[in-house]
Amino acid sequence: MSDYGTLQDRVRCKELLKLVKTPEQCVEYFKDGMNVGMSGFTPVGYPKVVPVALCDHVEKNNLQGKLKLNLFIGASIGAEVEDRMATLDMIDRRWPYQTGKELGKAINSGKIRMGDKHLSMFAQDLKFGFYTKDSGGGLDVAVIEASAITENGDIILSGAVGAANEVIDIADKIIVEINTGLPSFEGMHDIFMTDVPPYRQIIPITDAKQRIGTPWVPTDKSKIVAIVESKMPDNGRALRGTDPQAQAIADNIVDFFSAEVKAGRLPKNLLPLQSGVGSIANAVVGGLTTSPFEDLIVFTEVLQDTFLDFMDSGKCKYINCTSLSLSNEGFELWWKDFAKYKNMVLMRPQQISNNPEVIRRLGAIGMNTPLEFDIFA
Repeated sequence: MSDYGTLQDRVRCKELLKLVKTPEQCVEYFKDGMNVGMSGFTPVGYPKVVPVALCDHVEKNNLQGKLKLNLFIGASIGAEVEDRMATLDMIDRRWPYQTGKELGKAINSGKIRMGDKHLSMFAQDLKFGFYTKDSGGGLDVAVIEASAITENGDIILSGAVGAANEVIDIADKIIVEINTGLPSFEGMHDIFMTDVPPYRQIIPITDAKQRIGTPWVPTDKSKIVAIVESKMPDNGRALRGTDPQAQAIADNIVDFFSAEVKAGRLPKNLLPLQSGVGSIANAVVGGLTTSPFEDLIVFTEVLQDTFLDFMDSGKCKYINCTSLSLSNEGFELWWKDFAKYKNMVLMRPQQISNNPEVIRRLGAIGMNTPLEFDIFA
């Protein structure tokens, strides 16, 4: 992929250019037992070159099990980072969500201590200091993938927000990977920082198109210790198709919505839609693409491949998410029509995208696929 501006163009706070380093030079910032936060949410927006350099260092110097980190990341990240770290015995604790095969094996065998948490609450609890209370309540190092740095030193994220804003807020040191191998995502984020009780205010979203924050993450630039250039693409999700059962479920959902509109319980353009990932979710979004409904709004966690067709069809007008959880094929389509999509998608922190307060106020229609359902409780 060709370059989209130089590192010097992307780092607009010129005093920070003196901090430009190679991935290998950043290895010195990591010590055994440290609490480390990273950006990323589903395999998008995560740092790539610094973690890989750290893995290379451990492997080359036979440090397996001798340099173990506690990892705090909004959700799963690329297998070339997380799974490799698990294989090299570099992870002690991991919060709050993961999907890596090798990581899962290490968790199930007891080698890695895994904690699960509602994703809207993870960011809050991270800021409270619950996870690192025995070592001051903060994070030692944050490794963040970014599109750019503003004139004031604030960080503009890439293809995901997740918990990156909280990670940046509580970290002692910040390493920023500027990805010049991808177009800049500047303008696609709405970063709203919540306070802790008793000072917390309402989250003032009454319309999915509403911006309530800033397009950058407020950053104390004095904490930035290194800026590293990256040109690596995201390692997208595997593409999942549909099957006759999934299609039948999708048809039933569209029929149900039609009946609710006819009965006057839903407006003609429904209410904001939330959809998960997988074959059934693909079928449902595909069904809405060919449905009679128009001017639809999505308020969800991740944007998956079928949402691209949904936007192309003209049926979907706007999407809120915290991450672009596309396949590699989906990313090709995304970049082809990036100029159009960037005006139709707004990325928010996971504390906002997954927040029950906002979801209830908007009346979002949640569509997810359980593995098993006990109707008798």
